[in-house]
Amino acid sequence: MTTPAYKRVLLKLSGEALMGDDPYGINRATIERMVADVSDVAKLGVEIAIVIGGGNIFRGVAPGAQGMDRATADYMGMLATVMNSLALADAMRQAGMVARVMSAIGIEQVVEPYVRPKALQYMEEGKIVIFAAGTGNPFFTTDTAAALRGAEIGAEVVLKATKVDGVYSADPKKDPKATRYSAITFDEAIAKHLQVMDATAFALCRDQKLPIKVFSIIKSGALQRVVMGEDEGTLVHV
Repeated sequence: MTTPAYKRVLLKLSGEALMGDDPYGINRATIERMVADVSDVAKLGVEIAIVIGGGNIFRGVAPGAQGMDRATADYMGMLATVMNSLALADAMRQAGMVARVMSAIGIEQVVEPYVRPKALQYMEEGKIVIFAAGTGNPFFTTDTAAALRGAEIGAEVVLKATKVDGVYSADPKKDPKATRYSAITFDEAIAKHLQVMDATAFALCRDQKLPIKVFSIIKSGALQRVVMGEDEGTLVHV
């Protein structure tokens, strides 16, 4: 295949993926490698939006958050995603790309607010749009934010970047006989109790018939192979 399998994608990055081998924070070499992978895909003409988590930052303050009100802790997590989004956008700028960060919570002095028509305009102009602060509501994960934003912008697929190269029949770290599914339906994933995304995000993608592609962001060139429709990772579909 010489043309991409998808025209518009929503890439979900975990905050932990930015840590590399560090215990927390942002590993510069790791974020630069991710940016290079995104750049390669953007050059194919694919429109890209990104939702990023905040675990790499929030992990460092998590012990102090024990016993904290859940909503307060979730808002702290949202702010962590804003910091990650700014770091990612800056790394893209240094790589010669144009990125726009749009936040679900109002921080106008730092980033612009999320406005759907504006996000769509940016993507049509070839800019990378980074959605920060999750859904803007406590009790919802960034997985759910990815599913929500993916549906809103008309993405053809949610690309869930993880440290594992797909969905397996069992934990590959514990079971050497575990096999990777190249494709599986939403109903099969539920029946087999496979943890693809959190339940709210998974249900939203299923209801909107928005497929999910789970792949390893650690593997070199994996993102481009996924976008080109090659047998990389696991496709979860209706």
